[in-house]
Amino acid sequence: MKPDALKKRLKRDRPMTTVTIRMPEDVIEDLKRIAPILGFSGYQPLARTYIGQGLRSDLERLENDIVASLIDSLKRHGVRDDVIQEALKEVVNR
Repeated sequence: MKPDALKKRLKRDRPMTTVTIRMPEDVIEDLKRIAPILGFSGYQPLARTYIGQGLRSDLERLENDIVASLIDSLKRHGVRDDVIQEALKEVVNR
């Protein structure tokens, strides 16, 4: 994830919306039980953390898959490795 996007994600005052989700009662009970042990004020912040972690992991994986696919495509189109590497350095160092 890009540093600017990560900074936005870490802001505590981001706008929130209400979501209703059906979950097994035992999962909610487990969340309620371990939330204070992990330092959370309740089970909902813990659930949001779990969702956020999974989402960031999947976003990173998908972004990496897209970059890898683009590199493969560029190679098939005859773009030299050194040109691809230079372009990647430019993007990463922005």
